[in-house]
Amino acid sequence: MEFDFLKPVDDYILALNQLLPKQSLGRSIKIHTLQLGLPSLEGVRLVLFGVSEFRGGTVKSKDKEVLQSFREEFYKLYPGNWHAQIADLGDIIPGESLEDTYYAIKTLVAYLIKQRVVPIVIGGSQDLTFAVYRAFDQLEQMVNLVSVDSRFDFGMDDELISTDSYMSKIVMEQPTNLFNYSNIGYQTYFNAQEELDLMERLFFETYRLGNVISDVSMVEPILRDADLVSVDMTSVQGSTLGGGSHVNPNGFNGREICAISRYAGISDKVAVFGLFETQSGELFSQLEAQIIWYFIEGFNFRANEYPFTSKEDYTKYIVPTEEVELQFFRSNKTDRWWIEIPMTINLDNKLHRLALLPCTHQDYLDACNDIVPERWWRAYKKNNN
Repeated sequence: MEFDFLKPVDDYILALNQLLPKQSLGRSIKIHTLQLGLPSLEGVRLVLFGVSEFRGGTVKSKDKEVLQSFREEFYKLYPGNWHAQIADLGDIIPGESLEDTYYAIKTLVAYLIKQRVVPIVIGGSQDLTFAVYRAFDQLEQMVNLVSVDSRFDFGMDDELISTDSYMSKIVMEQPTNLFNYSNIGYQTYFNAQEELDLMERLFFETYRLGNVISDVSMVEPILRDADLVSVDMTSVQGSTLGGGSHVNPNGFNGREICAISRYAGISDKVAVFGLFETQSGELFSQLEAQIIWYFIEGFNFRANEYPFTSKEDYTKYIVPTEEVELQFFRSNKTDRWWIEIPMTINLDNKLHRLALLPCTHQDYLDACNDIVPERWWRAYKKNNN
């Protein structure tokens, strides 16, 4: 398939790359160059590409050095004991209109997913998440979206669901492929109470910054159930990023955001990972490169354990509570946990089936103490509403 909208990696970066040790990432991945063209994707499991598109964001950045700065830092890093081949396809050239850029992203991401390749998108404003989400239209599947962001991005001013908001478009625009939306790291003072109420009415999941910081491992089950993960770099505290424009005083530190990224990589289900609202600057670019490094590290440790193929793969636990009987499943391979959710599909005649929702060992212990996990209630109400 031809992708004329992809621009090769800059010759300046390629020249610097030749000075790096042979063991570095820049010397061990396939790269789109002007001389050799697009690399073959045979055997490739992960693909990087950049999009320097800011027209759909609230900040109209004109920073042209973002992607170059990122690659300069990323190529310097050393890979772990990885088995997955990586390719850098260069950058999508912004189209004449924002919709042209969206179309290019959607087309490329859909193609890569069909090839069983995981795209890593380096943006650009976070509205590009909408274009990535639309790539799933061609795959005919429902999408679980997880956003690491201090805001819900539903609307602005007095308009709760705004046409200028990418999350509003995802929720409202047909075809509606969104099954679940989870926000990790929201900061209450950036979000109207009406937005919080809307998230509750739609049975979406919200995880406040302070709660996640107190135990970052709590987000692992949420990311384990995600198809698309979108990270807004403004969710990271400004001091971690070395200051700069459009940063916040509060947010995740470097260790926390990298841990979240690794959890996303480990997830067997995550098909696309996006890093948005990026800026140039040495410390900023170093952290971006390390976030991507940790996602790739996690990907190389995927267990491919779910769905379970035989009873030898798991141990089943039945927990009767005062309100409902719960069934838990523990993987015998990784000790990770799932909980069973009854689902009703509204067809001509209602079809009942069961699904497994990722959970934690603590959820199981709470159930043993007659406490039904909140995520179970939310999923049950949503799936049987």
